[in-house]
Amino acid sequence: MTINRVSKMRVLILGGNSGFIGSHLSDKLGDSFDCKFVSMRNLDWLNENFSPKCVINLVGKAHDFTGTATEQDFYFANFELAKKAYQIFIDSEASVFIHVSSLAAIEEIESSKPLSEIASCNPLSPYGKSKRAAEEWLLEQTLPFGKKMFILRPPMVHGSGDKGNLNQLYKLVSKGIPYPLTQFKNKRSFLSIENFCFFIEQILFKKDKMETGIYHLADDETLSSNEIIKVIKEETGFNTPCLPLPKNLIRWISKVGDRTSLPLNTWRLKKLTSTLVVSNKKIKIALSIQRLPLTAKQGLRETIRSFQLNNQRS
Repeated sequence: MTINRVSKMRVLILGGNSGFIGSHLSDKLGDSFDCKFVSMRNLDWLNENFSPKCVINLVGKAHDFTGTATEQDFYFANFELAKKAYQIFIDSEASVFIHVSSLAAIEEIESSKPLSEIASCNPLSPYGKSKRAAEEWLLEQTLPFGKKMFILRPPMVHGSGDKGNLNQLYKLVSKGIPYPLTQFKNKRSFLSIENFCFFIEQILFKKDKMETGIYHLADDETLSSNEIIKVIKEETGFNTPCLPLPKNLIRWISKVGDRTSLPLNTWRLKKLTSTLVVSNKKIKIALSIQRLPLTAKQGLRETIRSFQLNNQRS
């Protein structure tokens, strides 16, 4: 008696599964796809017999907590390695290349209107500029017949294992330091790691229906900085006070931070208090998605609980 086994689609993921996003993708995609996570630091795996149908590029540099990264460091990780990742795709039998870029490639500070994929680009930091440079280079390439490329622009992705700005804000509140920015009213788009992985999974399932191009990823709803603080306090029970300092005083303090070692400077203030909203309409239409698995607040609560659990373990 012959048993017909349905083979899983092979997916090559550049960037390894030890990082924040890679580790979650490994858990999410493992049951449905034959995934191979590899590092760009050592290309010996190119000699192995693994012929993918899709290549996902997670390689990149976002955070610099040490303050030692140079502009060249960002361009190497986000631009030069993106070109190498694309060449690996071209040399393979894969029909789809998914390049994970960033919202920073189009805007990093403020946009009161939901940003669409055709909005003009205004990257400001070495991170944003290097991400945009990679996008421009990729879009200039002529794809061989039968191959597609999807460039994904997520805003800040958060979840268990995240060491970014949300984790830093959690640590601030957990130390009982009064939150001084309550007078600023804003809205920002975020993306929980659960919803990010859902997008990737759906793209792999429905790649044949999608067209080559740029797609914005985001939760369906926005969150304000004050809402984030409220959720942190609700989930953790921290009784951290809020200190509603006048906006002008906060702006003056941030300018002092530009010239000193204060943790608040004008760049961080804008990132924390400005409005930056993203439209995920295009990707949802392409994938025939009505609603994402988690709302923005549900995803945020999951992340805060993971921070709290990790804090208890350490």
